[in-house]
Amino acid sequence: MKKTLVLMLTIMCMFFTPVHAQETASPLVRQMYDGNWPSAEEAQTLRDELYYQRAVHAYMTMLPALNTIGMRDGSEAVFGKGYNILPIWKQRMDARTWVPTPNADVVYSMSYLDLKETGPLVVAAPQGVIGMFTDFFQLTITDVGAIGPDRARGGLYLLLPPDYQGHVPDGYYSFKSPTYNVFLFFRTVMVPGKNGPDTGPAVETAERTRIYPLWELEKDIPAMKFPNAAGQRVNMMYPTDFTYWEKLKNFVDYEPVEAINPELRGVLASIGIVKDMPFKPNQRQRELLVKAVKMAPKMILASRMAERPDGRHLYYKDRNYISGWNGATAEWMQKSYLDIDGRAIYFQQAYSSAPAMVMRTIGAGSKYPVATRDADGNFLNGSNHYKMHLPAGIPAKAFWAVTLYNISDGTMPETDQLIPSRNGYENVGKNSDGSIDLFFGPTKPDGVGDLNWIQTIKGRDFMAIMRLYGSDLAFYDQTWKPDDIVKLKK
Repeated sequence: MKKTLVLMLTIMCMFFTPVHAQETASPLVRQMYDGNWPSAEEAQTLRDELYYQRAVHAYMTMLPALNTIGMRDGSEAVFGKGYNILPIWKQRMDARTWVPTPNADVVYSMSYLDLKETGPLVVAAPQGVIGMFTDFFQLTITDVGAIGPDRARGGLYLLLPPDYQGHVPDGYYSFKSPTYNVFLFFRTVMVPGKNGPDTGPAVETAERTRIYPLWELEKDIPAMKFPNAAGQRVNMMYPTDFTYWEKLKNFVDYEPVEAINPELRGVLASIGIVKDMPFKPNQRQRELLVKAVKMAPKMILASRMAERPDGRHLYYKDRNYISGWNGATAEWMQKSYLDIDGRAIYFQQAYSSAPAMVMRTIGAGSKYPVATRDADGNFLNGSNHYKMHLPAGIPAKAFWAVTLYNISDGTMPETDQLIPSRNGYENVGKNSDGSIDLFFGPTKPDGVGDLNWIQTIKGRDFMAIMRLYGSDLAFYDQTWKPDDIVKLKK
């Protein structure tokens, strides 16, 4: 009887024993320190990590603006500041101008307008310009030229500040900028000369540009200045140190609140950048901000190495050429999301993005197939020798060009050839069928003409960009394709 009673009590205890506390706690309680606060040391480590991650995110999302700010500050340091100053690269841009993926095969005119300082500005765009106005996040305000409202006839563009409430007169192509700062980017096309491209007519066209405040009297408008930027050493790159954050803070303070959406302003606030409030990171935060400036570009570069699972970066199914827009719009909008990684990748190595670069405009737009790998899928390196075969009938009504760039930031590699580019204006040697072979390498292969070779830097990776201005049907239909770049045995 006693044994039976003990057995019954044991069975009852099995059913009515209280469950241990850890078995009744929620998963998050169990995961986070069993429902307790972390140690002070671990808490500080976690806060530092979050601060660093926010700084990396801020770097990547604000890179389009810092890219433009770097160009503006570098230009104004050499050529001066003012709406009437329009630097022109009159003998073409070369490797001594540090700017992301410049086009050495047109004549560049670039200026930076401050609508907060001047109020509404009128820009008289000459006939035949290929260009754009963008805000300082490099979002296009309007194309200018064949894809713009003037349709290459030229015209008067009226740029209005974001807070402008005054009268808007008729007779202008009028646009309100989201930022006070506006980037003016004009390209004018060269013509064939006796010994290659002739920049003269392109410069004359660019120098017909006029810029003046809307309400200014003609007698009070200062004369335009067109400093020659060609051949000068100019650093127009975005900062690579703590200055990145200082320039960003100045930009945030200067521009209207609406220029940056509230969520991104929240990210900036989490690292101490708030409009019209002091930016005073402590010593540890400063170290983390400097770390972010060093590591974020490496993260972006690593992302550039990876193949997109969706394949939208590839121009062709059977080639390694890629697109800087990954099949998105000029603003990096994919079908259901903003391609923030694609945007950061682009602005690490390039600047300016406009609808004319992305739209499939027959005979008027421009296209930019980019090669970073050879036919075997290996990255292009300047120690090797390569051949790029371009079939006959290149579908570019205006002109074509092939240019080499450093992969890190899109600057031109500086070699004995200060312009590492070849174009359709030059007497590039052709094969009997009209096709063209271009060669890349540290030395010129035997039997290759000077105009068919572009010099590389030993030990440094590079990328090759093909430009097709006035891209035509054969490009869009893909009945014409550049061959993959082939590594030579030499």
